[in-house]
Order: sequence, then C-alpha cells, then structure tokens
Amino acid sequence: MATLSMDRKSAAKTLARWYAQQWLQRVGHGLYTAIPLDARATGQVLEDPWILVPPLFNPAYVGGWTAAEHWDLTEQLFRAIIVFTTKNIRTRRRNVHGITFLLRHIQPNALFGTRNIWRGQVKVQVSDAHRTIIDMLADPAVGGGIRHVADCFAAYFQLKEASPETLIQYAEKLGNGAVFKRMGFLAETIPNHRALIEACRERLTQGNAKLDPGLECPRLVRAWRLWIPKTWAAVRLSAKERPS
Repeated sequence: MATLSMDRKSAAKTLARWYAQQWLQRVGHGLYTAIPLDARATGQVLEDPWILVPPLFNPAYVGGWTAAEHWDLTEQLFRAIIVFTTKNIRTRRRNVHGITFLLRHIQPNALFGTRNIWRGQVKVQVSDAHRTIIDMLADPAVGGGIRHVADCFAAYFQLKEASPETLIQYAEKLGNGAVFKRMGFLAETIPNHRALIEACRERLTQGNAKLDPGLECPRLVRAWRLWIPKTWAAVRLSAKERPS
C-alpha cells in the first residue's frame, strides 16, 4: 500500500486488476510476484524462490540440503527447498506455483546458527555451514539420506571456517542425543579428528538410535549405540582408506 501510495481498498483493486491481466502471479495470501515478460507461457515465474521464505514462513530459515548447496558442501542438486520454521504447519510439503517447499517445525529456542543473506532486495535467513551439518545429522532426511550427509560432513572439513568446537556447541544447544552418536560414528571415517570423536563419545546418551531412520538398520555398533545398515561397513572401510 505504501509502495503504491494508496489505501488498502484501492491497492487491493489494483492488484486484482493486474492479476487478472496476468501481470502478477499470486503466490500466497496477499502475496504477489511480477511475471517476467519472457515467462508468460510457463508456470515458473520466480527466478529465485528463496524470496518467498520470509513472507510465507517467517520466523524461518533455509536449511538442510538447500543450505548445503549454498555453502558448497555438495554438488548434488535438489528441486525442493528445505525450510525450518517456528510457525505451526499443517503439512510438511507445500507447493507454491511449481515450487516445492519441505517444511520442518522447530521451537523458537532452536532458531540459532543462521546468517542473513540478501537475495535481490529480500533478506533471507540460511543456516550457517555448522548448523547445516547439525540439522542433517539430527534428521538425515533433510540432507538427502545419510550417505549424502556423510559426503557433506567430509566436505565441511575442507572449509576454512570448519570448527569441530562449533559443531559440538551447536549439537549441545540443539539437545538431540542422536546427533553425537551419528557425528562421532562418521568422524571415525575422516582422518585426524580424534578430538571430535572423543567429544562425541563423552556426550553419548542412553538408548540406541538409527544411523538413518529412513533405512533398515539391523546391525548395532555398541560403541556408538547406533543401528547401521548392513552395507555401511564397506562404506566406512573405503572412507578410512582415503588419503589424509
């Protein structure tokens, strides 16, 4: 209304007229985006769907595999956008004009470890590299499954800002005991991370968890109180043979 220099009623009529003339596309309640002239014939009207996250889901941040792509932790591309939000959500999947958002609800005190970035004129929160790893360890599904999470975990330690201390700090703040079990287990596949392994071992909670809740995990690794898939032994052996 302020942008259009008119009252609410006049602005609503103007937006409705532009929508009818196909100059605008409605992407949410009271939320419109301009349709580029060269995109009239397509259903995809947004060059950067991240800009929808604040108006649709705030307080929220982009995370999981989407953040992993942003921080160059992976070369794999995913179509859906992972969003963590404190808003109550009815469904974990929301489609907005051809754009799929996969939503995870979090408590307000779990809204930490993010950075503000500008996407055009819109400020969007995204999990930093440390929080991205912790979120994927807490829920491997948002990282594309544990094998992809393991690859991102290894790539994380190639970053200049990699910090085992920050990983431990974030994991403690999140308060998910399974994170330490998965992180310690995966850290054993990467050379020169004895301190991180020991820090995870010191924080082991009671009970057993699955390496990936989305997979059949029949084998128990008692040292980490972790159920793992049958095929994981070969993956771990291959990882240990990587040059340091």
